[in-house]
Amino acid sequence: MAAWETLNSCGCKGIRYCLVCEPLGVAGALKVPETKKSFEYSPSKGIALGVDGCWFPFPGVYLIQDFVTQDEERNMIQIMDQDKWRLSQSGRRKQDFGPKVNFKKQKLKVGSFTGLPNFSQVLWQRMKLHAVLEGFLPVEQCNLDYSSDRGSSIDPHFDDSWLWGERLVSLNLLSDTVLTMTREDADSLQLMSAVGEETELHHANDVNTTQCNAADCKLYGIIPFSDVEVTIYLPQRSLVVLYSDARYKWKHAIHRENIRQRRVCITFREMSPEFSLGGKEEELGQMLLKLALSFQGKSV
Repeated sequence: MAAWETLNSCGCKGIRYCLVCEPLGVAGALKVPETKKSFEYSPSKGIALGVDGCWFPFPGVYLIQDFVTQDEERNMIQIMDQDKWRLSQSGRRKQDFGPKVNFKKQKLKVGSFTGLPNFSQVLWQRMKLHAVLEGFLPVEQCNLDYSSDRGSSIDPHFDDSWLWGERLVSLNLLSDTVLTMTREDADSLQLMSAVGEETELHHANDVNTTQCNAADCKLYGIIPFSDVEVTIYLPQRSLVVLYSDARYKWKHAIHRENIRQRRVCITFREMSPEFSLGGKEEELGQMLLKLALSFQGKSV
């Protein structure tokens, strides 16, 4: 099932589009790219850095390079390609391992969910070695397949927070890509420009980061959040965790131009407090979690 379906059908609906439906006029007028001031996320410093040297703190990102080996990557792709890939929005294909959800009506039931796939168990055990993923209990897994031939992408969005918890965990396979972060709120951002001595600080994502002392930084300017984008470079076989501000305040997207060859992303999600211990839907949450962590699941 590795080969893509014939290029005469797609899974796009509404305002979504891909290279299949665009020539057919399904998508309507294409979006005009917005011009934004671009910053690049620095994993070692925990900041978003502009080409002109201005920067601002960017909390809530944890990046692990080479989370899996080349052999593990190859084996996982082989397993996934033996299963059926289903057409999805914006030129993607998907495999879902999770409960049946109606997000608009906030309805949840087991459906045909039988658990996460067997190959993910070793990934989960490895995740727990990192402090930022302490207590992470994945209850849903979504495999997404991106293709440059179909113009695959995913629009800026927030993941649901009624059902899914704070940490979003994604494993990037087969090729490098870029995650683009944007905000639409009316607040403004204070940019900084580092001067003078720098001090080693311990960042929240468990790496030593370099940031300047307040006395050694000068104000650079104020810019609306809506005029800013932050790019996060994701190397092949890397794992990225979004949490805190990066999860709840910034939308994330993968633009078409950042898919240059096949890319497969495996995303894991945990339960929100409502479905966790002590929550009002604890019983249902625990039943789903027991199923998920059996690691005997088939895609739904």
